[in-house]
Amino acid sequence: MKHIVALFTLLLVMMNISCSNTEQQELNPLLTAWETPYGVPPFDQIETKHYLPAFEEAMAQHCAEIEAITDSAEEPTFENTILAYDNSGCTLEQVSLVFGMLSAAETNPEMQQIEVEVMPLLSAHSDRILLDEQLFSRIKSVYDRRAELQLDATQLRLVEKTYNEFVRSGALLVGEQKERLKAINEELSTVSVKYGQHILAENNAYSLELVSSQLNGLPQNVRDQAREKAQSQEKSGYLFTLHKPSLIPFLTYSTQRDLREKLYKAYLNRGNNGNEYDNKQLINDFIRLRIEKANLLGYKNYADYVVSNEMARTTKAVYALLDEIWTPAVERSKQEVEAMKPLFEQDHPGETFQPWDWWYYAEKLRKRDYSLDEEMLRPYFSLENVRGGIFFLANRLYGVTFRPIAVPVYHEEVTAYEVLDQDQSHIGVLYFDYHPRDGKGQGAWCGNYVEQRYVDGERVAPVVSIVCNFSRPTASSPALLTVDETETLFHEFGHAMHFLLHDVKYRGLSEVEGDFVELPSQIMENWAFHPELLKNYAVHYRTGDVIPQHLINKLKRSELFNQGFTTTELVAAALSDLDIHSITTYEPFDPMAFEHHALYEKRGMNPEIEPRYHYPYFSHIFDGGYSAGYYFYIWAEVLDKDAFAAFAESGDYFNREIAARFRKLLESGGMKDGMTLYREFRGQDPDKTAMLLGRGLIEKPVEEPANGANASEEQAGESVGVEIEMKSGRDLN
Repeated sequence: MKHIVALFTLLLVMMNISCSNTEQQELNPLLTAWETPYGVPPFDQIETKHYLPAFEEAMAQHCAEIEAITDSAEEPTFENTILAYDNSGCTLEQVSLVFGMLSAAETNPEMQQIEVEVMPLLSAHSDRILLDEQLFSRIKSVYDRRAELQLDATQLRLVEKTYNEFVRSGALLVGEQKERLKAINEELSTVSVKYGQHILAENNAYSLELVSSQLNGLPQNVRDQAREKAQSQEKSGYLFTLHKPSLIPFLTYSTQRDLREKLYKAYLNRGNNGNEYDNKQLINDFIRLRIEKANLLGYKNYADYVVSNEMARTTKAVYALLDEIWTPAVERSKQEVEAMKPLFEQDHPGETFQPWDWWYYAEKLRKRDYSLDEEMLRPYFSLENVRGGIFFLANRLYGVTFRPIAVPVYHEEVTAYEVLDQDQSHIGVLYFDYHPRDGKGQGAWCGNYVEQRYVDGERVAPVVSIVCNFSRPTASSPALLTVDETETLFHEFGHAMHFLLHDVKYRGLSEVEGDFVELPSQIMENWAFHPELLKNYAVHYRTGDVIPQHLINKLKRSELFNQGFTTTELVAAALSDLDIHSITTYEPFDPMAFEHHALYEKRGMNPEIEPRYHYPYFSHIFDGGYSAGYYFYIWAEVLDKDAFAAFAESGDYFNREIAARFRKLLESGGMKDGMTLYREFRGQDPDKTAMLLGRGLIEKPVEEPANGANASEEQAGESVGVEIEMKSGRDLN
């Protein structure tokens, strides 16, 4: 993402940082050539003190590279302008990738302070380059003459994407408009850092300390983890935290309703406690600044600005998809509440079912109706076995293999693998970081330490990392994953395969549209519990027995269980994101009141469900790059379910020919727009039927007429629905 470099700034240049410092480069491991196995970062040499000097030197180098382009007296060409720009800033990108990944996975107060200092500087650096009139003049010259320059398709796409990047960053603004945009971007970078650091502080600040008499209903492995967590903090008893591996089992199994309420409310109120870590004013700042930025760039709101550059193209298209899913999902979730209420009323006659009751009674209902208890499954989903399952899947589909290697790591818990192609050639390196720590953010993600690129015609192999917050091993058992954690590992592995298989000629074409980026990850989830794959990796950690068919059957029968809840909380988050970024005129507001009106008053969301994220801890949309884009997951689900249907239609869920076509899609990065890549893979436009079926929102596909050519216009519209909207966005660059 070259254009992480677009987070980086001039302010350092304004502080008279020298263009080059040979001694500093020799001593700073972030700036020297990495003499490490497979080109991984020298984590064992990098110290916190190295980051700021590395940023300073890297920005100075980048400025010099840009000046070499703008000072040229030659007529602008693809090579001396577009390609030169694409090749600039490599050192800065490298420093930024390492710092950015570790700031999320292994931070500390010193790293956080550097983040506070450097992000505004990086923002200013980015603006200096993207708003450089001489540079843009040369880029525009090439863009305007692109039809005359005998460029191939990939070069032409790079020209168009580069021009579009500059225009969307404000290159067409003049005078005071540019200065104001710079100020907005700098302030946004500061607000983003504060927001994320507040959430980390809130996550780490809370714990629920219990004694053995308060553990009724909790499985032994949950108790063991809570006891070991308490021991790690030199406390007696049992400690429960706001990290999901601690929170969700407690909500699922604890019979103590008052304690479930206490822990869940602590989770929901992160960033909303009226203390020094309260995020409500920062949310106001985000929206105020983003509206102003969108207006400056010619859009009525920030959502329009974001979506105009994605596959969806318009917020109207996004709302159409979300609304189509919302109504049946809410109705289904209401039916789920009604099914749980008799169980609830047996325990609490005359009381009202609340959100912190959902996990507990859903689990009771699952046991009753499907004879399925997640604790029955966990022994078959040891972390080691699940990892083996995803490796097996990658080999079946793409012929790649994984070999454990000894390389520098940033934490003792991290492991690394070399990724090898069918011919045993090196593809890249994959790190795994599985468990929660105080210095790690919530959730799971995948990112690069080194991005794939070409240097002098040679492919630079990527270094990729999957970071999770999964259940830890205990003294008596290995890490045993929940069904959700298992699915999450498959998901993040899909992102990793996308990064690892990249074979993109130009750095500026590495990225895909945001609403396409979840396709490679979400398609992997479809295999996670496929019977044939389960029989390969789901092995009982004690007995070595393969998961029995009767458990596979129960999993299959229950695959739509609780889908109303899951879909409602997901779509609620996407709607609340789009709504808050669709505000056109800023006035100070209460984010919680806005959210409540948007979901409960306006759209009728049932009060027994909370949205997946409340604004004060909705990191995806405020400091995670998904602003006005949380819908990406749902939009991409149309693609992933339809793509998986291609395997199903073939009669072979591991069809190597189809997998080879999908691998080509993964390798291509952003060398073509997402819809073109998808059509080349699938041979047709995506059909949302498989997604609606997968979520249980329709019972069966709409029957096609015997003669498709005679289908009425109304039937055709019903058949493809959102795909019609998708087509309109295929030429957005």
